[in-house]
Amino acid sequence: MIDFLPMTREDMVERGWDQLDFLFISGDAYVDHPSFGPAIICRLLEKYGHKVGIIAQPDWRSTSDFKQLGKPRLGVLVSAGNLDSMLNKYTAAKKYRSTDNYSPGGQAGLRPERATLVYCNRIREVWKDVPLIIGGIEASLRRFAHYDYWSDSVRRSILIDSRADLLIYGMGEKQIKDLSTQLSTGMCIRNIRDIPGTCYRTESLEHLWDYIEIPSYQNVAKNKQEFANAFKIQYLEQDPIRGKTIVQNHGEQYVVQNPPAMPLTTGEMDEIYDLPYQRTYHPVYEAAGGVPAIQEVKFSIVSHRGCYGSCSFCALYAHQGRIIQSRSKESILREAGQLVKLPDFKGYIHDVGGPTANFRQPACEQQANRGTCRGKQCLFPSACKNLNTNHSEYLELLRAVRQIPGIKKVFVRSGLRYDYLLAAGDREFLRELCEHHVSGQLKVAPEHVSQKVTQLMGKAGKETYLKFKKAYEQTNRDLGKEQYLVPYFMSSHPGAGLKEAVELAEFLRDTGYHPEQVQDFIPTPGSLSTCMYYTGINPLTNEKVYVAKTPHDKQLQRALLQYRNPKNYDLVYEALIKTGRRDLIGYEQHCLIRPPQTKQLSSRQPRPEKTDKPGKQRRLTPTRNKTAKKQAR
Repeated sequence: MIDFLPMTREDMVERGWDQLDFLFISGDAYVDHPSFGPAIICRLLEKYGHKVGIIAQPDWRSTSDFKQLGKPRLGVLVSAGNLDSMLNKYTAAKKYRSTDNYSPGGQAGLRPERATLVYCNRIREVWKDVPLIIGGIEASLRRFAHYDYWSDSVRRSILIDSRADLLIYGMGEKQIKDLSTQLSTGMCIRNIRDIPGTCYRTESLEHLWDYIEIPSYQNVAKNKQEFANAFKIQYLEQDPIRGKTIVQNHGEQYVVQNPPAMPLTTGEMDEIYDLPYQRTYHPVYEAAGGVPAIQEVKFSIVSHRGCYGSCSFCALYAHQGRIIQSRSKESILREAGQLVKLPDFKGYIHDVGGPTANFRQPACEQQANRGTCRGKQCLFPSACKNLNTNHSEYLELLRAVRQIPGIKKVFVRSGLRYDYLLAAGDREFLRELCEHHVSGQLKVAPEHVSQKVTQLMGKAGKETYLKFKKAYEQTNRDLGKEQYLVPYFMSSHPGAGLKEAVELAEFLRDTGYHPEQVQDFIPTPGSLSTCMYYTGINPLTNEKVYVAKTPHDKQLQRALLQYRNPKNYDLVYEALIKTGRRDLIGYEQHCLIRPPQTKQLSSRQPRPEKTDKPGKQRRLTPTRNKTAKKQAR
């Protein structure tokens, strides 16, 4: 298994190694692919000449698994995995998930709750003096005192609770290079305090200057206004060029966050994605059926990182940043050429994109020198006059990939920002997108239609979505194609009450789209929406925000979005009565449900096909229509 990084003592012996330089503990199964953080970090360390081994999903109930590769010379790196371990384990309703796509065979239960803390505690039991560094999405978004949805409480910084020496936030490549260099020279981990994109603990602030101290853990834990004040500063200073050092007191210790790491250059991005990944899961998982998460990304290509869309419910701004970092066309074409050679490649590239597919370039030229604009967004409430909306480079990239011999089709599936596309006014891009890069359905995310809610989400309004929908449908008609627009909607986001949910239900009725699945808002650590959910305050404006918090209130909103489902009848009826919308209960075409005495007939209402394709709902036969009318009378 020398092509994969060592997972056992036997792997180390095969390489002639007695001791590792770095040991990586991961909450995910080991997948050697550039869509998985542990693989990137470990391959980079390998490139820098270090001996690296991985212990994936160790049994946390004892220390045995943690010791199997021996004590590393330079440090232990700990990550909960590609998802926060609590989000990985629980649904929005706080129920256990039955599967885990990042585990062999999709088996749930192979990682503990709060995996970063549990793994670190085990490491400290085994080696009290080893340099301990935490990273990944869980550590990154819990670096300050934060609201934890699953315990419904404000928790301390994960750096304090884990007893780690250093926290790497963000994607981590620049940080791990600097850190490994300093540790290799014999620098004590407790003296490494100058690396951008890291946080450390200290008992004194005497060595600092030009920093901002935010309200302490003690204050934010008992005062929601203070929590909102602290979050606002974190949010506004999240920039590698203009951002300042941020400090938060946790009793006898302070958490110090250095400004974010600088964006990766195109050359650095190419270096990362050109590393010798095996592009699949470790063979040890074959008997379990492999690792399901690879299926979505195995034949996809990451073209860039970062997102300046800044949706309030997304924490990407705090992890990847708002400044776009792109790979070169040549690097992407090399990867596409590698995919063609894989034995199970069928000719289809599933995606060429990033967090937002059509954000291939920085938002504007000014960002290179002055960073992102403090307190302003590039697309919201409308597109900035300095925004670069040119899609030509991305279009040329897609054309080049689809010309590679062996590639039949290149799809675009990662979140396309239609408001950005409309701002560009690029009919050529939309035409080629529909002609070559849509696989029957294009998924977009308007999320809601109420202006009150979309403003809090930082999303474009209903009119923008309808304008794009019209352009998309017309383009497909011109091409003679039958392709559908599939919108994602979210229930119970801060600001959304029953009135707003009814407005969304009426929109779904009018557009003929009836979702089989609805995403209930989950307050994950680190996002603006989570701050609003916990405090009931928009920290950027200090305005009060309505929040649906009880399970029943959430059920009512979710039911309204699926009002055609007979199982939801009682909830929909209750919601319409509560909002004074009896006009939507009846037999007229605009009504959502029928009166209670005939609710059993709701099962005979037209239902959407399982594909969620608008305009393709099953119709009642004439006989069934006559029967329904007769029973109604």
